[in-house]
Amino acid sequence: MNAVIENLPRFIEAFGMTLWLLVLSGACALIIGTVIAAMRISPVPSLSAFASVYTELLRNTPLTLVLFFCAFVLPQLGSRLPYEWAAFIGLTLYTSPFVAEALRSGINGVAVGQAEAARSLGLGFMQSTTLVIFPQAFRMVIPPLINVLIALTKNTSVAGGFFVFELFSAAKELANANGNAVIAILLAVAAFYLVVTIPLGIVSAHLEKKLAVQR
Repeated sequence: MNAVIENLPRFIEAFGMTLWLLVLSGACALIIGTVIAAMRISPVPSLSAFASVYTELLRNTPLTLVLFFCAFVLPQLGSRLPYEWAAFIGLTLYTSPFVAEALRSGINGVAVGQAEAARSLGLGFMQSTTLVIFPQAFRMVIPPLINVLIALTKNTSVAGGFFVFELFSAAKELANANGNAVIAILLAVAAFYLVVTIPLGIVSAHLEKKLAVQR
């Protein structure tokens, strides 16, 4: 336990990077995922096709391969981004299709009559989507979206394999330096992850019950 206390600043530094990746990647993935979901239901065939290819391609590509591309291939194409920003881009790209699919399931749960009523009032596709369909869809998929964020929290650990000093990378460094305290170090890292994932799980369960009652 002494190894954990003595290296607490390193843990906090790594935890800060994990939170940075989670918050920034989660926010950007939510924005991109919303746009992709709107394109997926768009009446324009080219937009719908692009959204489908984007979703299926990234959702079925291993995260390690996505981060490898961002960390090692992008520099070959002229990118000079630090590894932290490359990890942010990779995590955002990988997470956004899961957000899009969660939203699409919510959109499918909105009654068809809602869209028809919007069109009868003279609303165009963008207006009916943003003012009528998406507000209802978001209410239905808040718990699944939180589950996506929980998965993203754990996925940030993959960035540790690409020169980003986050919790997983800290665990490797400190375990190598303190071979007699490996279990304590791993438990400490797990505790830091639980600080994020447990509250998110509680919020998800609370919102799921609340929304079920409202429906």
